[in-house]
Amino acid sequence: MPWSNQSGGGGGFKGGGNGGPWGPRPGGPGQQPDLEEILRRSQDRLRQAMPGGRMGGPVAALIAAVVLLVIGFFGFTVRVNPDELGIVLRFGEYIRQLPPGLNFRLPYPIEVVELPKVTRINRIEIGMRGASDRELAAGVRDVPEESLMLTGDENIVDIDFVVLWQISNAPDYLFNIQNPQGTVKDVAESAMREIVGESDIEPILTAARAETEASVQQLIQRILDGYGAGIRIVQVQLQKVDPPSQVIDAFRDVQAARADQERLQNEAQTYANRVVPEARGESERILQAAQGYRDRVIAEAKGEADRFENVLEEYQKAPDVTRRRIFIDTMQEVLSNTDKIIIDDKGGGSGVVPYLPLSELQKQRSTPAPSATQGGGQ
Repeated sequence: MPWSNQSGGGGGFKGGGNGGPWGPRPGGPGQQPDLEEILRRSQDRLRQAMPGGRMGGPVAALIAAVVLLVIGFFGFTVRVNPDELGIVLRFGEYIRQLPPGLNFRLPYPIEVVELPKVTRINRIEIGMRGASDRELAAGVRDVPEESLMLTGDENIVDIDFVVLWQISNAPDYLFNIQNPQGTVKDVAESAMREIVGESDIEPILTAARAETEASVQQLIQRILDGYGAGIRIVQVQLQKVDPPSQVIDAFRDVQAARADQERLQNEAQTYANRVVPEARGESERILQAAQGYRDRVIAEAKGEADRFENVLEEYQKAPDVTRRRIFIDTMQEVLSNTDKIIIDDKGGGSGVVPYLPLSELQKQRSTPAPSATQGGGQ
């Protein structure tokens, strides 16, 4: 082998003095055997196991071929699982990627293959711990130093959330960040604190949960892209958003009072929406009636004024005739609704002419006569 000692000394790679790049040859503590030593020992064991202590030419050739085939298979091929991506490093430098399946590569230490799982969805819990089987058996454990955050309106909120992520760029993932799990966790916690610090506590607890998740996801992704981490944030899930346990009862009382206030305001608004249109309709009706009455009175006054002017014009033309006509019309209007008795004092007798009370007769006709059955009963 090219790294074997050619000087006959302690053996090893020139300048190393200890037997090649893998360290010293066998014979001392911590030393590693090279390939020639392994083959020599294997041949010695085979000679001892075979009858006579010798190997024939065909048998030795077959054994050597098998050994070379095994070494070639394991030294020049690598298996990449379906959920993995092979990253080939040649003397530590990134060269190429290998798809899933059996792939060719140069033997170690020339080429090394890293196998990151690019399709797996990774999970990070912040503010709580409950992912491992041991912790799940004991229940979810709260981590207040991660979950307690200050809001923009100077309130404290207890937030537990989960970040789901996967590898998007395997070379960047392997070479640009040293601790992917810790990096994602720290960036996610920082992003959540920034978003919560810019928001009020009320929307975070009620209607703005989805908006908070989307904002935190975008911020985490932007920071990781700036690092060149090769990580894609799949989703941010808020698990628990509550006030601190020390003040949660008082906070619930405040929330109940706000709910009652909103309910009463809605009831008042409903009543106003019903009463105000009715009042407006009634006022409009009164205004319309007053407008009609005004128009009617003005029209009647104008009519009376026109009639008086016409009568005055006729009176100026014929005063006697007009005066008599006015008298007759006035008497007709006055006497038309009164009972009248006509007395002729020029006739004979007592001077009173018998008269027929027409009005009384009309009243009697309008009154129904008693029935025959009622008369028979008397």
